[in-house]
Amino acid sequence: MRGGGVSRHRDTPDVVRLLGTLDGQRCDVVVLDLSLGDGTSVTENVRSVLATGSAVLVHSIADRVAAVRESLAAGAAGVIPKSSPMSDVIRAIATVAGGGVLNNVEWASAIEADSDFARAQLGRRERDVLHLYASGLPLKLVASQLGIAHSTAREYLDRIRAKYVEVGRPAPTKVDLLRRAVEDGILPGLDTEGGDARR
Repeated sequence: MRGGGVSRHRDTPDVVRLLGTLDGQRCDVVVLDLSLGDGTSVTENVRSVLATGSAVLVHSIADRVAAVRESLAAGAAGVIPKSSPMSDVIRAIATVAGGGVLNNVEWASAIEADSDFARAQLGRRERDVLHLYASGLPLKLVASQLGIAHSTAREYLDRIRAKYVEVGRPAPTKVDLLRRAVEDGILPGLDTEGGDARR
């Protein structure tokens, strides 16, 4: 918290309640254990804390790679292993409190352990829409080819863009969507420097 205060609490709802009673003070960083055992999900815990305005630093053991990936995807600013000396933990907290993002081995390992971490998890129909639209078809023709309403195709496109934002790879233009489709293997490699960036 502001002023260097430290407080220990057993579960995320308890922390969130505490943060709501600070009367104008702000807690910069919450160090979150991924092994709370209270029946809540990692995503739920990280997002609950972020909603209070505090950053989240994950405190985890090395073998919880899936949970670490989930916490990073939910918006955690970094990971610090439970085996780290207290001096490293304090430095990590200071980095996150200052608005920085940790770029340490644990984070890199969590991402590299799953090649799908940074991929938008698109459903089959969303992939179909992206394939046709990023290939150059206007959205009306995409809808016609897939036998769906134009408004439905638009909803799919909005969902696709939202999913790319969630994984930190925004695609606001048609050219951006083309790049994402190529990067994720939905389309073969193309020259993405040209093309129509309009929707």
